[in-house]
Amino acid sequence: MLSRPRRPHAAVAAAALCLLATATGCSDSKGSPEAPASAATSPSVPKEARITIKDFTFKPADLTVSPGAKVTVINEDSSPHTVTATGSKAFDTGNITAGKTVTFTAPSKTGKYAYICTIHPSMKGSLTVR
Repeated sequence: MLSRPRRPHAAVAAAALCLLATATGCSDSKGSPEAPASAATSPSVPKEARITIKDFTFKPADLTVSPGAKVTVINEDSSPHTVTATGSKAFDTGNITAGKTVTFTAPSKTGKYAYICTIHPSMKGSLTVR
């Protein structure tokens, strides 16, 4: 009679270890599930941001901030510019002379706010509040 190697115990032990590792790896010390890795590593919306005006463009042209964030605008051009919300008129820096910096507060209401330079209307950007 031929004897086969007996391995059921090794398979059961390996399965039990995998189950134990899975059970302990998916909960915190209180036994509740952990947040998904993508939520833990997702970028947060800044409470402070910067727009630089250079070569008659807004950089970045599209910016996302949290409600009520402080937005600093730096004019690196030799001409004055504004950052003025269109439509709702939710914000307006007024004239920012060459080389100057101003700060405004983003709207508290979430949404996308288009803006322009009222002196140079071809300059456009958007501020997304979320």
